[in-house]
Amino acid sequence: MAATQAQQTWVAQPNESDLWIPQPIEGEEWNSHTIHTHYFGFSIPEQKIGAFIYLRCQPVFKLCSGGVCIYKGLDNLRPLDCEHSNYVVTMPYPEFKNNTIETKNGLRIEFLELGKKVQIQYTSKDGETSFDVVQTAVTPLLPRGHVMPGEDLHTKPEQKPGGSEQFMHCIGNLRLNGKEYAIDCYPVRDRSWRQTRTEDEVVYPPVGWSPMSFDGTLSFNQVGYEAPDTDPIWENVFSIDKSKPSHYFAWVVVDGVARNIIRVRRNVTKYHPELFAAIEQEIETEDDAGKVYHFKGEAIAMAQLPSWPNNIFIDSVFRWSDDEGRVTYCAYQEAWYSRYQRFRRGKLTLE
Repeated sequence: MAATQAQQTWVAQPNESDLWIPQPIEGEEWNSHTIHTHYFGFSIPEQKIGAFIYLRCQPVFKLCSGGVCIYKGLDNLRPLDCEHSNYVVTMPYPEFKNNTIETKNGLRIEFLELGKKVQIQYTSKDGETSFDVVQTAVTPLLPRGHVMPGEDLHTKPEQKPGGSEQFMHCIGNLRLNGKEYAIDCYPVRDRSWRQTRTEDEVVYPPVGWSPMSFDGTLSFNQVGYEAPDTDPIWENVFSIDKSKPSHYFAWVVVDGVARNIIRVRRNVTKYHPELFAAIEQEIETEDDAGKVYHFKGEAIAMAQLPSWPNNIFIDSVFRWSDDEGRVTYCAYQEAWYSRYQRFRRGKLTLE
């Protein structure tokens, strides 16, 4: 993966890919675990608020799941600890009408300009929680590889899997349990199409996704596990090939130009005592032009959010700073399976 990415020329995904949620046509056989997803988020740092907005389509079953979770602070140990959680596992398969998609639990996504601008609206049944935001692109609609460990092993190339990531400038308003807040932040959005996500147990270290954008002038993104030379807490729990990169996808955009990342060293210096995800970490990375970047991050909000039963998923809001003194806030997400969870709970016997 690293060698392939080092030679990659970044070409933006087609703008119309925002609308791709196809179903198999007659005669086609797709893996039953095929998914299409849309993820959006936003944060209100001064209130330590994070929002997770998600749509997961399962075209073979003609179903979708998704919704909205809004959390505050660091003590959200279960999804129902969130300030607002409305995530429905089984809903009818959605369809786009006039570039707009709506779910049965109050979420509405309208692409005002494909590949560049989207309006996201939500209202809870009781009307006490709602938001209306417009997100405008500050980076190209860049392609991305797989996110979950093992996903690349099950998706067949002939199924034409893909994905995209893009940083946005998000402006709008939030009503949270009757209280009003203004929103002005730089979140990331991402999506998958035709990926095969089996939900099987995977023996693999925790994977962290650490996007960040400094007002759109510098945007960085990577997916991977902690660098082995940082003495990660799971060092004796998983066998990994230390000769391979610890990241399997990364890029940087500087003043609108995408560059390849050839090296990532992510060092977690502090973990949440009960959620077990990173709450303080440092990243050193290098692009293909030899430019080295340093980022330091600290979580200001964190929650365990809905996922499938064989997996734990953590969403958070991180405060990031770079070596030029700039500061930004963005989501940091982490996921793992049973071996890591049992180890952290003291239930795993190591030989």
